[in-house]
Amino acid sequence: MKVKKIAKKALFIILFLTLFMFVNNSSLFTKERSGKPILLAHRGLGQTFHMEGITGETCTAERIYEPEHPYIENTTPSMKAAFGEGADIVEIDVQPTKDGEFAIFHDWTLDCRTEGKGTTREHSMKELKQLDVGYGYTADNGKSFPFRGKGVGLMPTLDEVLAEFPNESFLIHIKSDDPEEGSQLAHYLSKYPNKRLEGLTVYGGDQPIAALKEAMPDMRVMSKETLKSCLLPYIAAGWTGYIPSACENTQLHIPETYFSYLWGNPDKFLNRMESVGTRVILVAGDGGWSEGFDKKQDLERLPEGYTGGIWTNRIDIISPIIKEEE
Repeated sequence: MKVKKIAKKALFIILFLTLFMFVNNSSLFTKERSGKPILLAHRGLGQTFHMEGITGETCTAERIYEPEHPYIENTTPSMKAAFGEGADIVEIDVQPTKDGEFAIFHDWTLDCRTEGKGTTREHSMKELKQLDVGYGYTADNGKSFPFRGKGVGLMPTLDEVLAEFPNESFLIHIKSDDPEEGSQLAHYLSKYPNKRLEGLTVYGGDQPIAALKEAMPDMRVMSKETLKSCLLPYIAAGWTGYIPSACENTQLHIPETYFSYLWGNPDKFLNRMESVGTRVILVAGDGGWSEGFDKKQDLERLPEGYTGGIWTNRIDIISPIIKEEE
């Protein structure tokens, strides 16, 4: 008899917790979200490439698809085109130069995309401005180079970009894991007023992001470490409504493969993160190699009514579709 009472009590507790978890995390019982998704344009509007066999050493400029537009990634024209297409945020890559500047350029070395040699760190900004950032792009294994000669002088500085787009939002990518680079970027950005900094987010390696955050505590940042510090405790206890302090004022890039495992997804999770000043960006696939929502079929995998952020490499394709669905 006593065993039956204990079993009934245990069953009641289990049922109560199950009901509580459902009610507390169901999007049916949360503030209804409205509006369209936030569109994050990766590197502005640039040339895309096939992913087969890609590694960290792959020169992606040598494997682009046949060009469908005239823009080269990480240039001012590509950013202007992305914002013109409807991007809410543009992601840009920064590389330090030997004269203390930050060049907007993807690669550590110059010889994939340009006719230059060595790294940005070995050159002054004046020298980098003379390079052709479209030099190495080819869609036919080197038979033709459709952008050669069209990218001379198009490598901007971070200051130039922020001056050109004073009211736009950017995601700034530190491409190394050097803590000194984080400190250098913090010093570089410190001259800007808080209002301008509110439109910027910085992500990259754990060490430079930690260094930048120490120097600029109010800056929104993201790294693998900040992601883990937020999401692991949330996965463990988020069913209660608990939001870890590490989730505050940050940015979360979440692969779509894992999004469904987060308590309260989509709307309640988005509302919880928004309540603590955090932006959620959904990345296609498992998050490898900057995969984006780049085709209409990709958007069909989004949760119905999704209003969080979307990472895309083809803002020119995705934005018109999103606008049509409004």
